[in-house]
Amino acid sequence: MTTLGTAVTAATAIRSVADVLQPLHTLEGEGYPVRRALPTPQIPFLDPFLTVDQAGPAHLGPGEAKGAPDRPYRGFEALTYVLEGALECADSTGSRAALAPGDVHRLTAAAGVVHSAEPAPAFLEAGGLQHHLQLWVNVPAAHKGARPRAEHLPADRIPVVRRLDGSWFKVIAGTALGVTGPVGMPAPVTVVHACLAPGESARLPAPAGWNTAVYVLSGSGAVGTAEVVDGDLAVLADDGGAVRLAGGPVGADLLFLSGRPIGEPVARSGPFVMNTAEEIEQAFDDYACDRLGRYDD
Repeated sequence: MTTLGTAVTAATAIRSVADVLQPLHTLEGEGYPVRRALPTPQIPFLDPFLTVDQAGPAHLGPGEAKGAPDRPYRGFEALTYVLEGALECADSTGSRAALAPGDVHRLTAAAGVVHSAEPAPAFLEAGGLQHHLQLWVNVPAAHKGARPRAEHLPADRIPVVRRLDGSWFKVIAGTALGVTGPVGMPAPVTVVHACLAPGESARLPAPAGWNTAVYVLSGSGAVGTAEVVDGDLAVLADDGGAVRLAGGPVGADLLFLSGRPIGEPVARSGPFVMNTAEEIEQAFDDYACDRLGRYDD
């Protein structure tokens, strides 16, 4: 029998690290390099998280910036988070958004959409520091047939918790440190961009049963008792209700991910994420026949 005291202890216990994995280096879009924490040969996905791509930071000269032209999506949610530079997102729903540093673009691909993310013309002309993240989050089968939609979330809509030691925590989705982010997913998730000052620490919530990981964007530090460095993905064991993060000698810039697993079959090929191979074949057929992203009112 579980007592109240046992439940409280489990909810506040610090999770241990099950594994620390290295990212895959690849090219995306028109050929810009990304560091891919998910998927890799070691971890094809971490239900409900499908993809974690980091583009940059890269100092680009005039005309050097590259983007991702029109490409089809179906069956998941995509979050594009700009840290430096400027992107313009557009899709077949008619949505267009100009993203500045700190902005998030949410695309509910659902039944299907054609999407592009290109460097803003002024940024392409002048060059500068380019740095952004893209996350793909799976959705339950019941939501895969919904009509797609896009949402632009400017930086001032996303709460940031700042501490006197210089650390800060940007809560994009879910609830952490007393604030709730603006992004709500069909499969509940917590997404926090955490910047830990050197030698400082924090705890973030990771409910029992939720899959949780921490990706090191830059710097070094610790997740639980495990030391982590730039590019590491620390995957947490399900043995507690919180994750302890700490900054190393130069601090740590971290992406914290925690989500309730959907627990359904995942069939995935290219930009389509469904539940069966037959649904994937249908998605490719719909795209080939120009049926993807067309919706008549």
